Amino acid sequence: MEKQHIIFEDLGIVNYKTAWDYQEKLVKRNVDIKSASRKAVGLAQNSVIATDELSTVNYLLFCEHPPVYTLGKSGHMENVLMSEDEMEEKEIEFFKTNRGGDITFHGLQQVVGYPIIDLEKFYTDIGKYLRSLEEVLILTIAEYGIRGDRSKGETGVWIEPGIIGKERKICAMGIRCSRWITMHGFALNVNTDLSYFNNIIPCGIVNKQVTSIEKELGQKVDFEEIKDKIKRNFERVFNVSIN
Repeated sequence: MEKQHIIFEDLGIVNYKTAWDYQEKLVKRNVDIKSASRKAVGLAQNSVIATDELSTVNYLLFCEHPPVYTLGKSGHMENVLMSEDEMEEKEIEFFKTNRGGDITFHGLQQVVGYPIIDLEKFYTDIGKYLRSLEEVLILTIAEYGIRGDRSKGETGVWIEPGIIGKERKICAMGIRCSRWITMHGFALNVNTDLSYFNNIIPCGIVNKQVTSIEKELGQKVDFEEIKDKIKRNFERVFNVSIN
C-alpha cells in the first residue's frame, strides 16, 4: 500500500489563538472536501470525477506558544490556581478550547504538535490514534536515554508512572476529531520553564509532577534536533512520508 503523504509546517513562535484558527481552517477545508466527495459518489456513474481534487490533505504542524494556559472541554476551572488579573500581570494568556482533557500549559521551548490528519485514511479508532501519538514521543525521548511510558487511564507520556511519588509527565495530549479529521495534539516539554505548571493542577491530576527533557538530563538539548526526531518517528509509527 502506498504511504500517505503529510505536509509539514513549522509555524515557529505563534500565539495560541492564531494556531487554533489555522487548525480550524485546515479542518474545515478537509471536512468540506469530504462532503463534496460524498456528493460526487452519487454522480460518479454519470460523469468523470476529478478524484484528486476531492481528496483530503494531511498536515503536521509544529510550533511554540508564548505562555498560555488552555482548558479542555471536560476541564474544571478549579484546576486553575491563579486569577485572570494574576495571569494578565504575568502576561499569560488563557483559553477554553474544544479539545479533550483538562488544563495544561504551553510555553517556549516546548514542542507543540498539531496533526491534522484524516483517520479514514488510516483507521477509525481514536484510542489507537492516541496510543500511536504516545509511541512517537516515547521513541523520541528514548533517543536521549529517557524511558517514557503510559499511565493507565491517563493520556500522554509519563516517566516512572508505576512508582508512587515519582510519577512525572513529560508530554501532554488532547485532541478533537471532526468527521475523522483530527486537530490539537501533543506538547512535549523540552527546555520548558516548568515553574508555570505551579499555577495549575496539570491535566487535573493531583500529586503528580511535570518534567522536561532538560530536567531529566540535567542539561538543555538542541530544540531543532528534537523536532527532527519527532518527525522521523512520526513517519515510522504512522508509516507515512512527511515533507
